[in-house]
Amino acid sequence: MMTELEKWKAGELYNPNQDPTLLAMIHQAELRCFEYNRTAPTQPDELYRQLKGLLGSVGERCRIIQPFKCDYGFNIHVGEDFFANCNLVVLDGAPVRFGKHVYIGPNCGFYTAGHPFDIEQRNQGIEYACAITVGDNVWIGGHVCVMPGVSIGSNSVIGAGAVVTRDVPSGVLAAGNPCRVIKPI
Repeated sequence: MMTELEKWKAGELYNPNQDPTLLAMIHQAELRCFEYNRTAPTQPDELYRQLKGLLGSVGERCRIIQPFKCDYGFNIHVGEDFFANCNLVVLDGAPVRFGKHVYIGPNCGFYTAGHPFDIEQRNQGIEYACAITVGDNVWIGGHVCVMPGVSIGSNSVIGAGAVVTRDVPSGVLAAGNPCRVIKPI
């Protein structure tokens, strides 16, 4: 029988509340986010150092305006010249990869986690996680939600308030709820 950690690593349904290792990883990320969020914004070198210790990989000139929240941290990878405005939430039960020159508006969420439609499973706390990928040179407006398993192609713009439920190709303006391609750019 697989542990919840083994199920998580295999990409299967899992219960993070029933595995001490997963819980410890979540608590570690909570502590690191807490420290990051209470560091003075006048200390950019310290903020960058903390991001390098929290995230899986960090390119040069990475900035995330506080507050910032994530589940694990090590599943988040950001390229060079990454900027995220305040209130970024990344639920990184699966990898979340941001390319180079990605700019994210305030109050955005990237959610790899989802829950089954089956009521009994959902009430037990069971969840799944699907990776999210954002290409290079992407601009994401404020209040955007990116859902599990979505990829956003390079050179695209996501309009404010979009709920991105399926892949967005490269080189387009996309917006709305659900998000859809508006036009090529």
